[in-house]
Amino acid sequence: MNLDTMFAQSGFTPNPQQERAIKHLSNPLFLIAGPGSGKTRVLLWRTVNLLVFQKIDPKRIFLSTFTEKAAKQLRDGLETILGQVTNQTGRRFNLSKMYIGTVHSLCQRMLGDRRFVPDRSRQQIPSLLDELDQYFLLHHYRFWEEFLSEIGMEREQFLEEQKDFFKNGSRSRHQATVSMISLFNRWSEENLPVEELRKFSSCDAFLDKLVTIYQLYLQKLRGGKHRQADFSLLQQEALQMLMNNDRVIHEFEHIIIDEYQDTNAIQEKIFFRLAEGHKNICVVGDDDQALYRFRGATVENFVQFPQRCQEYLQVKPTEIKLSVNYRSRKKIVDFYTAFMEQEDWGREDGKGFYRLADKGIRANSIDTRASVIASTNTDNESIAEEIALLVKKLLDEKKVADPNQIAFLFSSLKARPVVLMKRALEKMGLNVYAPRATRFFELEEPIAVMGLFLSIFGKPQDNGYAGDYQRFQEWMELCLKRAEELMKEDQHLARYISKKRMEVEQTAKDYQLLTGKVEEEGWDLQGPYDPDIHKQILKDTEGISKEAKKGLGSYVLDRIAKRKLEENEPFTLHYIVNRVSSLDWSVLDCFYRLCRFKYFQQMFELAENGTDEGPIWNLSQMTKYLARYMEQNQVVISGRLLVENRFVQSFFMGFVYSLYRLGETELENGDNPFPKGRIPFLTIHQSKGLEFPVVILGSLNSKRRTQRVEEIVRPMLNRNSEPLEKVPDFDMMRMYYVALSRAENLLVIANARGRGISTFKPFKEMLDKKTLRIPDFDLATLPAVIMKQDVLPRIYSYTSDFLLYQKCPRQYMVFRKYGFVPSRSQTMFFGTLVHKTIEDLHNRLISLKREVKL
Repeated sequence: MNLDTMFAQSGFTPNPQQERAIKHLSNPLFLIAGPGSGKTRVLLWRTVNLLVFQKIDPKRIFLSTFTEKAAKQLRDGLETILGQVTNQTGRRFNLSKMYIGTVHSLCQRMLGDRRFVPDRSRQQIPSLLDELDQYFLLHHYRFWEEFLSEIGMEREQFLEEQKDFFKNGSRSRHQATVSMISLFNRWSEENLPVEELRKFSSCDAFLDKLVTIYQLYLQKLRGGKHRQADFSLLQQEALQMLMNNDRVIHEFEHIIIDEYQDTNAIQEKIFFRLAEGHKNICVVGDDDQALYRFRGATVENFVQFPQRCQEYLQVKPTEIKLSVNYRSRKKIVDFYTAFMEQEDWGREDGKGFYRLADKGIRANSIDTRASVIASTNTDNESIAEEIALLVKKLLDEKKVADPNQIAFLFSSLKARPVVLMKRALEKMGLNVYAPRATRFFELEEPIAVMGLFLSIFGKPQDNGYAGDYQRFQEWMELCLKRAEELMKEDQHLARYISKKRMEVEQTAKDYQLLTGKVEEEGWDLQGPYDPDIHKQILKDTEGISKEAKKGLGSYVLDRIAKRKLEENEPFTLHYIVNRVSSLDWSVLDCFYRLCRFKYFQQMFELAENGTDEGPIWNLSQMTKYLARYMEQNQVVISGRLLVENRFVQSFFMGFVYSLYRLGETELENGDNPFPKGRIPFLTIHQSKGLEFPVVILGSLNSKRRTQRVEEIVRPMLNRNSEPLEKVPDFDMMRMYYVALSRAENLLVIANARGRGISTFKPFKEMLDKKTLRIPDFDLATLPAVIMKQDVLPRIYSYTSDFLLYQKCPRQYMVFRKYGFVPSRSQTMFFGTLVHKTIEDLHNRLISLKREVKL
């Protein structure tokens, strides 16, 4: 067996550049990969080559991807190919110790790996705050009280000054929190210590106050009993550990980094530190697809990689260009290649460019028929109708297999053209899926769920505030109105909601009656609970529910309570009262019980028969949010929380209100990111890494300015960066390049003109009178979509996939395919199953041991 025979067995014929990249295994490799050039396959086969033919131990490979989804795809692909090798040779491969994942997940793993700790001791890994956790921490009123006291400002004064400083146009605590998060993350990603920041903030009083808040934030994360870190600070901790241990430079023989154009300054330091020993670092990317400057990414990491190699490793890298596009028809490739030439990328001194030139991008396709068309030059409303008619024809004439193969891309989903396009398509009877076009909680399914929750628990009191708070109150009224409609349509649902409301009321009543009984008896609520003294009197409390009496009558509780008394660590009376006056279901349990009713059942049926997956994706997202609430707050809804109104305040006014204000959600699924039966509306950033048979670029907006955080941070950096004045145009060029290069068969450009419509200059020059217009396009020339096999196959597990499917196909669909978070009942079942399996294995091993002795 050799690499060529494996290529043949897998049906892969690499072109010369791909083969050269796969077989280049020593010293740095600079892999410039244009759109649709097969970089994923190259990464896969290069890794296979290392494992199979170079016999590199998997634990000696570090493979960083941009998303967890990409990491999973590569791991699945490796397991499939290596499984074939095992079948033919008998040689087995264990990938469990291979470092493959996002840079954040790999940093977290290194922090817990004794190989990288200087004294090889086990150390505590900081718990990771994701973006939502970070928001809740910085937005919390206690943190605000703390930092306002520290900087000596009143809240209103701070909100006014931050509005002027960040230029965010808002005096809200929400917007101030979002702005601070953006700045703090950037400081962390640039690895700028507080002492260094003070040098720049000394001449700006408000910036100095922000540095103080940042310092408090760091202390809060690092100063507690259990250390925490956000994504940016996690990388700082990993780099610090690597710099304190010279042994780490020899731990990995090969460092492979995908999407290198989207890495930041601290990540570059991590990668080169790991590569110091063997100098085998391979970076893959395309500077023309660099989109994440707003997250701290520095495209210079990629553009200047050859110089950085000389600086860090004293070695010149080998450069290979993957320039053949296998995704798009010829005229699409020609169009987006010509588009990038519309901008002057030259440096001011005339020495080189801010972009890698001479990439030689060309199409593998020889189909020269029209594949780029533009709308008639008219207003946005007329264009929306024209494009909606074209979409209807594409579907009617079976030019696409499903509506989800037609993607609408926009720079922002908050603009007017989005509303007009959506309205025009819906008028044609076509469904749209646009998770970012509106707040998640303004979608139909969350409104229904939250309306039913509000019907059960009651609506929070309106304190009369204006702005977002008032809009949120109006939203809750809308939810309640929708819940009333659903209950009128389904009497079973109405009875269920009424029953749950009564349970809530009775639970609150139980708590009040039992605490009243304690007071009546002259007992101390904080005093020790003794079943022999207190149990019967509490059980005899008039008016309490059967459930409360049952809880008090539990013999198991009696045994535990008496043991705690003997150990001099007794339960308090208040703990017992609170325990027996609690609901026996959580918000997630309640959600799944609601799903039994007709309104929600039809959503599962639509997904099952492949008609429309949009509603079930929204329900899946709902379970993730409910599970998040339960992680951050009490899982048990106690009578005390209900009586003191703390549950309603915590859930609705704390958690849901924060999510409502954050507004956007980005749904990503490992297999099918967009529901069948619906036309996806995406931001261009969301579309990166994806491809669609038909792409419609919905607007050519030219309004863009330098981000405020970039203006604040740039003076603090000692870096040869793109000039601030050129950054807006450069970023626009790259963003639209990504959009144009997503199309496989047809690229449609909405070329609106008229008063108040701003068009990005390069499009004005390219979309001249010679460009084919939609009315003149012959649909017969468009090839039908060929369903392609995934480059990286998915791995299925017998135990977790087949057995679950065999047990219940719908349960498999819900939890495995659509990613619903299980409620307590499913978790308990799984835990019992695992425990039983381990117990059976243990007993079997004991019996085998006895047989051997006999």
